Amino acid sequence: MAKLVRGFRDIFEPQSKNFTELENCARGVFSLYGFGELRLPTVELKELFIKSTGETTDIVQKEMYAFEDAGHRQLAIRPEGTPGVVRAYLENNFTQNAPVQKLYYIGNMFRAERPQAGRYREFEQIGAEYLGNSAPAADAEVILMLKDIVSKFGAKNYKVKINSLGCDKCRPLYRQALIDFLSKEKDTLCENCQTRLEKNPLRVLDCKIDGARFAGRVPTMALCPECQAHFDEVQALLKGKIDFEVDPMLVRGLDYYSRTVFEFQAGDVSQNAIAAGGRYDTLVKNMGGPATPAIGWAMGAERVIMARGEVPAEKAKSVYFVSMDKSCNETAFNLMQALREAGVRTEGGLFDKNIKGQMKQADRCGASYALILGTDELAAREVTLKDLQSGEQKRISFDVLTDEVKKLL
Repeated sequence: MAKLVRGFRDIFEPQSKNFTELENCARGVFSLYGFGELRLPTVELKELFIKSTGETTDIVQKEMYAFEDAGHRQLAIRPEGTPGVVRAYLENNFTQNAPVQKLYYIGNMFRAERPQAGRYREFEQIGAEYLGNSAPAADAEVILMLKDIVSKFGAKNYKVKINSLGCDKCRPLYRQALIDFLSKEKDTLCENCQTRLEKNPLRVLDCKIDGARFAGRVPTMALCPECQAHFDEVQALLKGKIDFEVDPMLVRGLDYYSRTVFEFQAGDVSQNAIAAGGRYDTLVKNMGGPATPAIGWAMGAERVIMARGEVPAEKAKSVYFVSMDKSCNETAFNLMQALREAGVRTEGGLFDKNIKGQMKQADRCGASYALILGTDELAAREVTLKDLQSGEQKRISFDVLTDEVKKLL
């Protein structure tokens, strides 16, 4: 018998309704902020993620599903959304025609991670990217937009951390100070961090093994005047609109971030980062386009749902159509379709089962009423309506069936 691949899932109702609810909530908020949807391809060139996500990141080194196709191209199944958005932005010449773009995406991503609570090898990501705006107001806008989605969906007890990683002017000095500090600890670093130390020392602070033990000990970022002014304005715009904490240890795990970075954390979720993002003012240029400021974020749908907790969904009331005789099947089917076209949730159609089997299925479906059509009812152009809770029943004419059922539901 075929089995599910480890790290992947089948998601049935009612759990699947949580995803639909979150997606609808996000789309509503995106619309309020003027963001438009971009549907991304699942497969991209592998080189796209090496250039953007970063060659030294865990995603590229360990987690990316990559393969060679029949045309000998090196491809990858998307592990994140931002590189694809930037590729689409450049390939469709938005840098010339409409450089300011507010885009969002909703889709599944794939990473060969160790499966655990809140972390799967296929997971849904909802993301937003604001390209072409360097103002601190853009940073504040996307953070508040994320807050609106998370709050309106009902996630509680989350905290927001922000930091600034500086720019190409001030970060080299910090990078060297960090290398000097961490070099003294090199023998105690994990194998991955010993490699990161030279290539991207900031990634050591993001390490799940070594990062936490350096909290409060590592040198702090000394921002240049421009970056400090930018970060101060971001904080001023957020003040009073969202509770946040400045965390110097927050660096994010991707190579392309600069200046503002942020993370939404839920303490009762095992993978406590439910959403995160930051500014990436050099990424568009690094991918072959003109210098273009940009900021964005991504949320893990599974983690946001976990942060809210399961909310019992109210099952919509429905009717279940039962046919008692083969001669009634066609009329029963036509009446079922008429009810559906009128907006009534109608189930049924197991006409090859006896009445006991059909009524049992009505109960399994959670139907509120059974509509029973037998030869007597057919001759009288009526249906027997049975309340499946009280057992009460009455006859209803075909002519008023839709109106009467809609009143009950």
